[in-house]
Amino acid sequence: MNRSIVILAATAALVGCAATQLNASVHTQGTWPSGRNPGTYAFQRLPSQQADAPEQDRIEADARAALARAGFQPAPDGTAEVLVQLARRSGQIGGYVGPFGAPYGGPYGFGGIYGAGWRGGPWGWGYGAGWAFAPYDYGPVYFSEVAVLIVDARSQAPLYESRARSDTHAGGDRQIWSALFEAALRDFPYNAVSPRQVVVPLPAPAAAASAAR
Repeated sequence: MNRSIVILAATAALVGCAATQLNASVHTQGTWPSGRNPGTYAFQRLPSQQADAPEQDRIEADARAALARAGFQPAPDGTAEVLVQLARRSGQIGGYVGPFGAPYGGPYGFGGIYGAGWRGGPWGWGYGAGWAFAPYDYGPVYFSEVAVLIVDARSQAPLYESRARSDTHAGGDRQIWSALFEAALRDFPYNAVSPRQVVVPLPAPAAAASAAR
């Protein structure tokens, strides 16, 4: 009985935290030129992204506020200074511990991510790092992750890459995705220590939805 109370208390604490803020692990790399302003941008879609335009429309809509906070402005057609590629993915990474021990705890490693559940068909970034989780038995855990790639529109040279990932006890909604894009671009244009933890406050509607799940 005491053990059950402890488990329930831990679950409530985790859900409560998710209801007010998003904690993300962020990785960034890049060679953004010193002194260069963010400037104007346009979204660039890969062929697989063009095949599912409605989904990519949603992904791009969720990222617009984060790009604006980083200093970017949408460009009129044909005049963008940088091109932005976006992708996201999510899923369940664990559940209750069964009779044979802990659930699978390393859902994937960075690198070679085609066909790994990304929505929007991302590029082949590689950070050489995997994810690991301690055993738990207090309910399902979900991951949500976004990826951002910024390239120079004229030279097509990659300038900045960032990913943000959150593991929670509640599924994501569109405000969760927006918060993840904000986390991914929080330190732009600097290459801060990777991985690092970034905390993004959640709006009230997202907080209520997370707490209700």
